[in-house]
Amino acid sequence: MEKHTAAPPARHRAAAERPDHFLPHIQGLRAIAVLLVVVYHFWPGRLTGGYIGVDVFFVISGFLITQQLARQLERTDRIALPSFYAKRARRLLPAAVTVLVFASLATLFIMPLSSLTENVREILASTFYVENWVLALNSVDYLAAANEASLVQHYWSLSLEEQFYLFWPVVMLAASVFAVKVLKRRKWVGLMAVLAIVGIGSFALSVFVTATDPAAAYFVTYTRVWEFAVGGALALLPRLRPTRAWQSNILGWGGIAVVLGCGYFFTAATPFPGYMAALPVLGTAAIIVAHHREKPWDAGRVLSWRPVSFIGDISYSLYLWHWPLIVIAPYIPGWGLSIYNRIALFLFCFVLAWLTKRFIEDPARGWRFFTTRRPRTTLIGVLAAMAVSTLFVTGAWAVQQPKYDAEATQLAQTLADPPECFGAASGPTDGLAPIDPACTNPELDGLIIPSPGFGNADRPEHPDCLSTLNDATVRDCQFGSDDADAPQIALIGDSHAYALMDPFIQMAETNGWHLTTYLKGGCPWTTTPLAARDAFAASCDSWRSSLTSALTSHEPFDAVFTAALTDRNVPGTSDDETVAAAGYGEAWTTVLDAGTPIVTVVDNPAWDDDPNKCLRTEDASLCTTPREDGLATFDPIAMAASAAVAEGRDVTLLDFSDTYCTADECPAVVGGANVYRDVDHLTRTFAFTLEPFLGRAMADAIGR
Repeated sequence: MEKHTAAPPARHRAAAERPDHFLPHIQGLRAIAVLLVVVYHFWPGRLTGGYIGVDVFFVISGFLITQQLARQLERTDRIALPSFYAKRARRLLPAAVTVLVFASLATLFIMPLSSLTENVREILASTFYVENWVLALNSVDYLAAANEASLVQHYWSLSLEEQFYLFWPVVMLAASVFAVKVLKRRKWVGLMAVLAIVGIGSFALSVFVTATDPAAAYFVTYTRVWEFAVGGALALLPRLRPTRAWQSNILGWGGIAVVLGCGYFFTAATPFPGYMAALPVLGTAAIIVAHHREKPWDAGRVLSWRPVSFIGDISYSLYLWHWPLIVIAPYIPGWGLSIYNRIALFLFCFVLAWLTKRFIEDPARGWRFFTTRRPRTTLIGVLAAMAVSTLFVTGAWAVQQPKYDAEATQLAQTLADPPECFGAASGPTDGLAPIDPACTNPELDGLIIPSPGFGNADRPEHPDCLSTLNDATVRDCQFGSDDADAPQIALIGDSHAYALMDPFIQMAETNGWHLTTYLKGGCPWTTTPLAARDAFAASCDSWRSSLTSALTSHEPFDAVFTAALTDRNVPGTSDDETVAAAGYGEAWTTVLDAGTPIVTVVDNPAWDDDPNKCLRTEDASLCTTPREDGLATFDPIAMAASAAVAEGRDVTLLDFSDTYCTADECPAVVGGANVYRDVDHLTRTFAFTLEPFLGRAMADAIGR
């Protein structure tokens, strides 16, 4: 996010050279904004509405830029556009290009091949400040946890701001000239008129587009301009500022409460930006006008406190760096996803942000080569910086693209015509057609498909069918035959059931079944409450309740398949096992009582760290986890199935444990197939190798 305050190169002169209109508490407001965004990105389940931090930045930018342009109009009756753009470039571009170059190098040396196309496209879009439109045109859902974000997806807000900076001075200048020359009125009439037209029009579009196309509404420029306009109104109407301290504090502390409340209570399901964005926007406006800071308890004084304002000072670089580091972290060998690693990375972001401000941001603003020359010199420098960024990212693409094409071709060919004994076909398995002895194929020795560079992205092709995070919507996706007499099957469960979705779609299309899916990440089909009673747990409870209603109102299915992640955090006492298993049994009762058979499966192994990291640096034979660690000590879904069978219920339990693991260890590669796309989810490729066994089990269930 941009900084508009004076920042001369000599640190000891900074305070003395700050202009009279400088508002210290704005830095504290920046700190709130950037912390909302950064904490949200590090812990999205704990601060579910932290994304509103960018809206806070938009209001601040609208206020400061409009204030600056209005002062220039007041003094000179004109706006020096080349000078304005040159100053913006010197303040924003050096740090932004530094991070873009870093992202290009990370694409070349760290990120998996599967992310190449997305990263190259979005680094180029960010270089030329059109990232928000690229994301909108590609229908990216910024708030969806299932979305695989690029290294620079966060540049969408910077792109939107730059677009505002590009057209807003022109609009203000044209409005003032039109008011004076044509309407024969004071220029402020024209400024306020255009501000009202732009603000009201943009807000109306925001509400409409958010309701009709929410993914695009989040990024496009015209749904956000009204937020800048609110800040601009504060700049053009100084009488809106309170004159008494108590008024200032009511607005200041009230605004802080509203902004923080939105950060805590808003979720991915909140219609945003739309009308709900008015809450954080107006809260931010209230904080901006709360400028009183005489008393220690004044809101303006607290926001001006040095530790708080320091975070505001580095907020731009902190915003730039935090996201690519979050995206890169899972691909660093030896770097796990523990809470301690997250905290360490969180703190490192602050250190890197300070270094960037100290040695790149601040010096670049005062480079005499540019400041002592005409603005066109800076604009030439802008083109040079963009050329450097473009050179780095196209270089990364030129090196990686041939490898990408080769890997993608190999994966497609393997799925179309899998080799003998590939993946689960290597056996042994305790499916309905056991493979014993194990199938062997010497041609698979040393083969890893998908490659470690593609493994992390080898996921199901229908992310829109998976409810994520705090989204309690029951998404009943339909696939296969639409014939009235087609066998009706359902796939129900959490992300481990979702991992098997594409094989089930293929089975439905091949066998003439009609498939309905009910899937929510982290929320298994059971009545046992989640251990943590947070916002996500509440959404899971709501989803389960809606699922029960949907199953009750639906005609009985011919068969249901369910799978779930085994919670390895459960202590594993006999009471825990009984409660966990009973929860699945209770959830299944409605379906079983309707005469529908259920097929389920023992959970696959889980790893302490992503095995693809190991496969990228070590021989596959070294990438294993002990069987006793990989397989859960107890699996409640398996216990529930066994109990149901003992009661005479029509439940089938599949167990592929001996396919995943030998007697001693669980390898990351089985029969030439890369088994895992992360610590516990199967790759789409390996899931397809389970299809023959799943298909036979489902056919038998349907036929009963």
